[in-house]
Amino acid sequence: MDLLKKLTSIPGASSDESLIKKFLVNYVKENQQLWKTKPIIIDSKDFHDNLILIFGKPKTAIYAHIDTIGFSVSYENQLVKIGGPDLIDGTPLIGKDSQGNIETELMIIEQENDRPIIKCIYPRNIDRGTILTYKPNFRETETFIQSPYLDNRLGVWSALQVAETIKNGAIVFSTYEEHGGNSISYISKFLFKKYNIKQALISDITWITEFVSHGKGVVISLRDSMLPRKSFLDRIVKLSDKSGIDYQLEVESAGGSDGSTLQKSELLIDWCFIGAGEDNVHTCDEIVSKYDIMCMVEMYKYLMKNL
Repeated sequence: MDLLKKLTSIPGASSDESLIKKFLVNYVKENQQLWKTKPIIIDSKDFHDNLILIFGKPKTAIYAHIDTIGFSVSYENQLVKIGGPDLIDGTPLIGKDSQGNIETELMIIEQENDRPIIKCIYPRNIDRGTILTYKPNFRETETFIQSPYLDNRLGVWSALQVAETIKNGAIVFSTYEEHGGNSISYISKFLFKKYNIKQALISDITWITEFVSHGKGVVISLRDSMLPRKSFLDRIVKLSDKSGIDYQLEVESAGGSDGSTLQKSELLIDWCFIGAGEDNVHTCDEIVSKYDIMCMVEMYKYLMKNL
């Protein structure tokens, strides 16, 4: 899990993904010789901080977003949310501005109008526009991983494990998913036109709920706020049954992912969200079962071979 620990420690809030993209490019170049298929690496300024890997003759693309939630510093150290972080008083935050590295804490000031002021505690005014993210705090036991940003560095880590065995396929490390999802429409159109890729698997992290539990396998989402095409979902479930890998089925009325952007695009692309479930969503204490992580990786390997 050393790679996952490293991934969770690299800042990369939506709009500020350059460091995590640079790490991924270097990782792929250093390790691709050991993979079953050496990919074409598409790392162009035209794609901003997105990264695309093409293996063989792809029919299916894995999408794993590399951005995270966080905060923008506004006026007098007030904070504006990037994405949807859970607001917990005292949450450790880090960042960097023109005067150096910053380590601070989230502070919530309640007001009579029920609209709290969100600030950070710091002895000077931090530069406006500075981005703050959760302080790294990776914890591991025999059965669980706990850390900030398992959503979605765990989805990225899983995609990198699957990359070792892919013969034909594509992997997209995407940006802005937590705050608008603007990159996916452009990338999916590129993949559609150049490689005729019409199938997508969303490598992301979902929720533990009353009906989705730790340790019972990877979660296949039949819907969230969006509604994937049922015939494609039926193929996924049928293949999953054949795989012998433990999985759970999820049906939710809210939430979204890169799949949401695909469904709203002009392209007719089938997609399915498949990922491990986590507790303490969008906090610095996200927690996921190691067994579910293993099932996630094995399910992606199986589906990329058999779809």
